[in-house]
Amino acid sequence: MAAFGVSRETGERLADFVALLRRWNTRINLTAERDEAALWQRHVLDSLQLAPLVPPGNGPLVDLGSGAGFPGLILALATGRETHLVESDRRKSAFLIEAARVLGLPCVKVHPARIEAATLPQAAMVSARALAPLSDLLVHAHRILAPGGIALFPKGRTAEEELTQAAGAWIMHIERFPSRTDPSATILRLSEIRPAGFHA
Repeated sequence: MAAFGVSRETGERLADFVALLRRWNTRINLTAERDEAALWQRHVLDSLQLAPLVPPGNGPLVDLGSGAGFPGLILALATGRETHLVESDRRKSAFLIEAARVLGLPCVKVHPARIEAATLPQAAMVSARALAPLSDLLVHAHRILAPGGIALFPKGRTAEEELTQAAGAWIMHIERFPSRTDPSATILRLSEIRPAGFHA
């Protein structure tokens, strides 16, 4: 945990979150992993590595398709920023509400709705993990992001292919960061997102 720049207090709260997740996982399928070590590596630490890439300031964060809280709830815990979690599955959104309560995160607001139907603020950052192809995510990011906002999208082996597919319809500034938890994955940090042919 120290390698990820996490304080002892935050580490303890993350442990509380994992314990809560494992209890709920026996009743509803939040993650495929049941092994605690796998939960930490594949989900918690994988999400936590995004925290240094969050833009500075106090603008709200929006996480799309939050599922069991990755990466949105982890980023809320790490940053203390106002965070909006969008999850249409009612059972998963119920877990997110309970997790935010247990962890003492009044900064978190859960939206049990489809992304298109959620009432969201103009965000400093939009994130999504294992949710949809990049072309689809860019539609949401362009609509939700405030001027100067960024999108953080972890992607697997298909990252470059998805960027190529999106290039015909979207213009953006692209930064790539290697994943610290999955050698085959890339974290895309995208800014200045606009449809091709759009002039500000």
